[in-house]
Amino acid sequence: MRYIEPHGHMVSRTTDDYQAMVTAGCVAVCEPAFWAGFDRGSVDGFRDYYRQLTEYEPARAAKFMLPHFSWLCLNPKESEDLGLARDVLAIIPEFLPRPNVLGIGEIGLNRNTRNEMTVLEQHVELAVSHDQLILVHTPHLEDKLKGTQLILDLLGSHRGVKPERVIIDHVEEHTIQRVLDRGFWAGITLYPDSKSSPPRAVDMLEICGRERIWLNSACDWGVSDPLAVPKTAIEMRRRGYGAEFVDAVLYANPLRFLSQCPKFRLGDAPVG
Repeated sequence: MRYIEPHGHMVSRTTDDYQAMVTAGCVAVCEPAFWAGFDRGSVDGFRDYYRQLTEYEPARAAKFMLPHFSWLCLNPKESEDLGLARDVLAIIPEFLPRPNVLGIGEIGLNRNTRNEMTVLEQHVELAVSHDQLILVHTPHLEDKLKGTQLILDLLGSHRGVKPERVIIDHVEEHTIQRVLDRGFWAGITLYPDSKSSPPRAVDMLEICGRERIWLNSACDWGVSDPLAVPKTAIEMRRRGYGAEFVDAVLYANPLRFLSQCPKFRLGDAPVG
């Protein structure tokens, strides 16, 4: 079995996790910028983090022959300081040409605040102006449905946003259809204790179909599983789905979305 891990925070994982993922069939991992577990207090702190995502982490993954890609942004948890956010967004363009950068993400909302909305809008403008793919985080701490609707309305109001180039992640049963109906891609996140489980994820696939959907582990500092995606393949097979279905959801779907960025390459040749 082959699969792509389209959303994993590998800076928080051990080299054993890389080895286990490759052994399980992972052929590429994509790492969005996220919260460090604390609020960073300076632009230089973010600059060092972006270097980690674009220099050190790809080199660490390469030791296991695993292509590593990244997304850049300011996480919504760090959006309340508008001055710092403005200064951080100003340095992101210098990293966008780097060979493993796929786009802007994971942007979005945490507590659905006014400042978070302001910074989200600035991120969207940055992505559109630089023709970047967009990866969006939907909230967990506050009303997910309200936050998702706020995000959909903001994206829908921007004339430069192309829905097929945006994936809205962490969807659940009450938000996935809204995302798909607006033409966006939907990401289902597999967490042991929250977001979604393998049975719930397969339920959503059975109800909504498999088009424009990817599955990810979003493995990070907390309770999470870097092997959640291949473990969900077991649930698919348990329900009678064959290798073609598994491959379509876990490999072909993320491949199709990510290949919209010409820098997404597996091996020596561009994919797609």
